[in-house]
Amino acid sequence: MKTIETIATVTKDGKITAQLPLDIPEGEHQVVIVIDEKPLVEKLESKEKRPSLNFPVHNCGLCPENLSLRREDMYDDWGR
Repeated sequence: MKTIETIATVTKDGKITAQLPLDIPEGEHQVVIVIDEKPLVEKLESKEKRPSLNFPVHNCGLCPENLSLRREDMYDDWGR
């Protein structure tokens, strides 16, 4: 038994088309289908309508050329 999560297309006449991995042998298979009630297109549209996040920006100027952020330069021999 294998679990496959993929996107399927449903036509007006109720037929479903889905892309499966190539390691599934051809022929008839018993499958279980779980359908989300909202089409994927509606979900994408709702994500686009959400406003972007507005994070604060602090401009501290340029860093000095001799600034070293190496651990050995930031901490003493005791690791503090």
